[in-house]
Amino acid sequence: MIPKIVVDDKINEIKKPWSPIVIARVNDQVIRLAMFKGTYPFHKHDNEDELFYVLRGSIIIQIEKSHQKLVLNQGEMAVIPKGKKHSPTSEEESYVLMFEPAALKSSGD
Repeated sequence: MIPKIVVDDKINEIKKPWSPIVIARVNDQVIRLAMFKGTYPFHKHDNEDELFYVLRGSIIIQIEKSHQKLVLNQGEMAVIPKGKKHSPTSEEESYVLMFEPAALKSSGD
């Protein structure tokens, strides 16, 4: 039987910011769900791109060196290319889906 994933139920499983849970696997990729609140330190992923999709709320992703601040609101997404140092932040509880290789360390390098 193919399971149905109810994202709202998965949101209720999250108890603290920056602690992603895997909600689905697709080939060698995973879809992780996390609550963003506050600021996550600058980090990068040397070998993998990372897609952020804002399900609820809004986030800002700061890109080091370019000084770009990418604002993503509910229903918007962006891909951070591999090797780009970035720091996501959110003033409110925001829920974000991240599409990434299963081997990717959520904390980056």
